[in-house]
Amino acid sequence: MNAMTQMQGLWPVLPELVLGVGALVMLMVGVGIHQTERSAFIVNAWCIAVMVLVAGLVLTVPAGRTELFGGSFVVDDYARYLKLLALTGSAGALMLSLDYLSMDKQQRFEYGVLFLLATLGMMMLISANDLIALYLGLELMSLPLYVVAASNRDSVRSTEAGLKYFVLGALSSGMLLYGASLIYGFTGTVNFAGIAKATGQGANLGLIFGLVFMFAGFCFKISAVPFHMWTPDVYEGAPTPVTAFFAAAPKVAGIAIFVRATMVAFPGITHEWQQIVVFISIASMVLGAFAAIGQKNIKRLMAYSSIGHMGFALVGLAAGTQEGVQGVLVYMSIYVVMTLGTFACILSMRRDGMLVENISDLAGLARTQPTMAFFLAMLLFSLAGIPPLAGFFAKFYVFLAAIKAGLYVLAVIGVLASVVGAFYYLTIVKVMYFDEPAKSFQRMPGLLRLVLAVAGLINILFFAYPGPLLGAATAAAKSLF
Repeated sequence: MNAMTQMQGLWPVLPELVLGVGALVMLMVGVGIHQTERSAFIVNAWCIAVMVLVAGLVLTVPAGRTELFGGSFVVDDYARYLKLLALTGSAGALMLSLDYLSMDKQQRFEYGVLFLLATLGMMMLISANDLIALYLGLELMSLPLYVVAASNRDSVRSTEAGLKYFVLGALSSGMLLYGASLIYGFTGTVNFAGIAKATGQGANLGLIFGLVFMFAGFCFKISAVPFHMWTPDVYEGAPTPVTAFFAAAPKVAGIAIFVRATMVAFPGITHEWQQIVVFISIASMVLGAFAAIGQKNIKRLMAYSSIGHMGFALVGLAAGTQEGVQGVLVYMSIYVVMTLGTFACILSMRRDGMLVENISDLAGLARTQPTMAFFLAMLLFSLAGIPPLAGFFAKFYVFLAAIKAGLYVLAVIGVLASVVGAFYYLTIVKVMYFDEPAKSFQRMPGLLRLVLAVAGLINILFFAYPGPLLGAATAAAKSLF
């Protein structure tokens, strides 16, 4: 009976346990079977199945708020929502990897295992309820990411990307840890609820310094200005499906802990951290809009695009309200879908067995592969925020929250940055539809077609039935307050 009670007590953390055990099992299976392209494909496919199983377990976790391990790990509607989103991003990116690995004849079963371990870190990070759990989740997420960035050992660019990411990531982790130690020193606790109680009467200068250093670590993980410098080089150098992974899932976990830490641990000093978030948001939106204009490489363009989009997402956090958090959740959900769909197209840019990455390679795509050109154009319009596509609603909800919170200047700058950003998205559409056709790409593989079709249809038809997503996001945001 006692064992049964203990099992029920651990039920909320079962998804993480299954994911961890699944990663170890897949590692042993991958090492044990004969190394061929086919066996690597099977192991990576099974890793996707593990993620689907874990997503099912997240849905079965009892409703309400549960705290485990002395309050350091929390499971609530907010955590469940973002765990499902992170799993979607990870599974989608791994699906994009399967055809890539087969075509490049890479016998790499470790890909899937590293994706599983990184996702485990993301899920820990999303449920972190104190500074120690936060750091453990962050490092468990980051270490596999350093490895997959440098996974193409035959490529100097990939090795360089992994090294840059590792060195700058270690620096950012140190800054975050220093900030966390200052916060602990000035409040006497690592628990978010305890910190909120200690800061209820306002903050002293030492605590503000700790907050700034901790925000520096968060900004690095979501590639927000001024800690964005690694993003274009790592996006360009890493294998393309790994870039898709970086652009989707880790951003979800980074935003999740950014929102939870600020809203739960520092509600008494909202005015202080709000100023920092407003600055980060404006800087990211403006840099993402202007720096992408001159890019020739589509992966570098997507890097600057992601910096801009993190700025837009932070507009919702800057509002500091429940409505703002709801806007962030809606924004991240739509962002993940748009990103996976766009990278499905980028991975289909293959000629003579080789991937090409220049925007000019898309010339005349509307005449050689009209379906792919149509879906890519719709995704680019959505990234630009053009109605009635899903990306418009993503921006609408964060801007609405900012206006209701009285942040009119932030909302206006956001709208202007969207207009500037639309220029480089529309430039790609112009290349596809009006330039002389370049040599046709190879036929789009089945899995890429599936990801593109699902992402494209969600993006186009979202306006017709947004209810379920908005309802889930509202419930998730409410659980933080």
